[in-house]
Amino acid sequence: MKAVDQFHIGIVAADFDATVATLTSVFGYEWGAETGGPVSVTLPSGDAVLDMRCVFSTTVPRLEIVRSIPDTLWEPAAGVGVHHLGFWSDDVAADTAELQRHGYTIEATRTVSGAPFFAFLTGATGFRIELVTRAAREGLQRCWAEPETLGRQ
Repeated sequence: MKAVDQFHIGIVAADFDATVATLTSVFGYEWGAETGGPVSVTLPSGDAVLDMRCVFSTTVPRLEIVRSIPDTLWEPAAGVGVHHLGFWSDDVAADTAELQRHGYTIEATRTVSGAPFFAFLTGATGFRIELVTRAAREGLQRCWAEPETLGRQ
């Protein structure tokens, strides 16, 4: 993991539509299509299927606005705007282990076809990190494609 692997800032929104609208009107952000649906994850309490939905900005620096999921780590904390920093990972398992060696705690993971797809970890300083397999990059880039180009891909 390196700083250049950081590809988005995640914000969990109590009011999804208002957050997107404010970032658009105040800062001029533009957005790809909302994406998501039921996602199987492993939490410290066990396996769960959560309705995870988000939208990525087409504008950089890249933002990810996530719909709140009550009683999970995807619930906005009072007074906190940034939820996580997202990093591409060539080896999610190894990078997760490295973060754990630095005091980070696993909050959620997702495995796809037997391989780690993403992991959320929190450090003692309060920073939450999302590691996403670099193999997902091409698919995720569609999430922030300009809406008028989506039909031409």
